[in-house]
Amino acid sequence: MATARLRLFPYPDDEPHHEPHAPSVPIRLMDLYPLLAQAYRDNYVWLRDFEDDELLVSNDLYEVIRAFTNCRPSA
Repeated sequence: MATARLRLFPYPDDEPHHEPHAPSVPIRLMDLYPLLAQAYRDNYVWLRDFEDDELLVSNDLYEVIRAFTNCRPSA
């Protein structure tokens, strides 16, 4: 029986490298926030794995979040 051989092909210099952690899947906030709320409320460990990840948001959402942060009563 023949053995399989692994061949490696480097990226050509003229093609951009795929970043494994680059955002690549669009998701609606409406679909995301119930899941995040439950994971946060129930203290799911996997949520902590992503605490340092950055999210790309639209400029208008960023402005709303920033305004909300400034208006929110402090604890």
